[in-house]
Order: sequence, then C-alpha cells, then structure tokens
Amino acid sequence: MQFTRRFRISAAALAFAVLVIGTAAVASWGNDESDSARAEIAASAIPTDTATDTATPRATPADAGAPVAVDTAPVATATPTPAPAPAATAAPAPVAAASAGGVQAQVDYMIAHWTDYNTADYGIITDNDCVNFTSQSLIQRGWAMDGSWWAKGTGSSFTHSNAWVSSTAFRNYLASSGRATALTDQQRDQVKVGDVVQFDWNNSGDRDHTGVVTRIEGSGDDIVIYYAGHTDDTDYLSVDYAITVKHPGATAYYWSIP
Repeated sequence: MQFTRRFRISAAALAFAVLVIGTAAVASWGNDESDSARAEIAASAIPTDTATDTATPRATPADAGAPVAVDTAPVATATPTPAPAPAATAAPAPVAAASAGGVQAQVDYMIAHWTDYNTADYGIITDNDCVNFTSQSLIQRGWAMDGSWWAKGTGSSFTHSNAWVSSTAFRNYLASSGRATALTDQQRDQVKVGDVVQFDWNNSGDRDHTGVVTRIEGSGDDIVIYYAGHTDDTDYLSVDYAITVKHPGATAYYWSIP
C-alpha cells in the first residue's frame, strides 16, 4: 500500500506522542509503587517491642574501693614445740645373786662339780656329801638360805644346819617350807629336770640319799629319770638302776620345784 508523505509524517507524530505519554505514565506509576513498598519494608523492619522492652537492666557493679595492700614481708612461722621427753623411769634394781640362775644354772653346776668338788665356796661332808651338794645347786638355781637351811665356811671346816646336810632333815624342811611338792615314783610323768630325787634304800621310812634330776627320757609307763649327786658320785645315773641293781627293792621319791 502506498502512503503519502503527509500521512507518514502524521503517523510518526502520533506514534511519538503516544510514546511520550506512555513513558510519563509508566514513570509515575513506578515511583509510587517504590515509595509504598519501601514504606512497608521499613515499617516491617522496626521491632514491635522496641518501645516496650521489659528486660531487667543489668545492675551496675558496686565500687570495690581501693586495692588492698599486700604485705610482702615473710610470714613468721612458729617454732615447732619439741615433743615432751619421755618420763624418766627408774632403772631396774640389780638382781641379787641369790635370785639369779634358774634350772639350767642348777644343772650346769651339778655337771661341773659332780667330781670336781667346789671347796672354794662350800665345805665338804666326807662320805656323806649328797645333800650338801644338792643344796649348793639350789643356791645356783636362785634359792636363798634361811634360818632352817643354811651353811657357812669352806673346805672341811664349816658350819651348817641339819637340813643342809641330812637327807631326812632336808625332806622335812621341803615339806614344811612349801618350796617343793612331794611326788611318788608312780608320778614320774610330773617330774622335771631340776627336781630333787631322794631314796629310801631299805624302806625304813627315812631318806638315805639325795640328788638332782639331770635328764628325763621316754613317756607314759616308759619314763626313765637320770640324776646327778655326790657320795655316789654321778652325773647321769638311772633311778631304775639305783633301785634295782645298786639297792634292789629301794624306793625313790621326788620333790617337784616350781
């Protein structure tokens, strides 16, 4: 189709006018929407509780004041109190010679002097020294002399009580003093080393010989007792031998010493 020059110019002018008007309208519409949108966005960004914040405010710390001075001088320490010294105890009293010894000392004395008589410290009863020797051994054990049982002097010249040298008098002394307990030959199971053994050779009721038990063997009905003594000088002589071979039918007795 062919248009005239005037028509083309009029159409172009009309199109340009429409374009200008449309652009202005669009610009006006865009600015209004942006302002409204921005207003809504700004309003939604504001916290709803800003004006009504109910959180408890943190307390302000109190003034601690000036720093406290620190004493840099060394702290004096108390000198430890020494432990009290142990209470003084009295030294034990020396043991008297009469209380020294014991059974072993008694037996050792018998073995040392059954042939080597102690004439340096004691006297001698010729041919009848058995009780004198037994009494000496009891002194070694720890016994002390008293008014009924004593000796004084050395060698062949010395004085003594009857109980110190006589088997029968010694039996009576032991019975009355309470220093020993009488046992029969049927009580061998109660006899101990260091006890006194006495014999009645002829079963007359008195005592004829005295010694000290130095060894015990066996048990029950087979106990064998050995003794040491003077006059019939011996260190380990069997009681059974003495009452069956040396003096057949004789009787043995014992004195048990605690």
